[in-house]
Amino acid sequence: MIQFTIYGEPVAQGRPRAATRNGMTRLYDPKKSRDFKQYVKLAASDHRPSSLLTGPLELRVKVYKSTLKSFSKKKAAEAEQGLLRPSKKPDVDNYIKGIKDGLNKVLWHDDSQIVDLHVSKYYSQNPRIEILVKPLSQEEEQLCLSLTSKES
Repeated sequence: MIQFTIYGEPVAQGRPRAATRNGMTRLYDPKKSRDFKQYVKLAASDHRPSSLLTGPLELRVKVYKSTLKSFSKKKAAEAEQGLLRPSKKPDVDNYIKGIKDGLNKVLWHDDSQIVDLHVSKYYSQNPRIEILVKPLSQEEEQLCLSLTSKES
């Protein structure tokens, strides 16, 4: 099992942008999304296994957005306790896209290996993303356990 936290304001994957040059249209990520993926990659590199994970994986992600400035003290306290949850845009799908792309070739070969996904959105005065990756095959689990014991 690999578990870590990425500190800072979570960024949702933006809509692809298009540029036309010499009659060819090219799609690309917006700068903010590109920068966020790089940040995820950098933060995850400290938790990189000796070899990329193979086989089926479970991914659990908790996204903690900044508490809104318009919240009263009571509302802010409820948000911090998880009683008040963000139900407005951006969608959890858009957060997870950037995170999965950032973890490709760092923790696993391809995000198609993720067969079980759980994403939650919360408010917090300490914005962050908590990530847990769990191999679903016995061999991978043993590899992760041996890596964890070496780090301790």
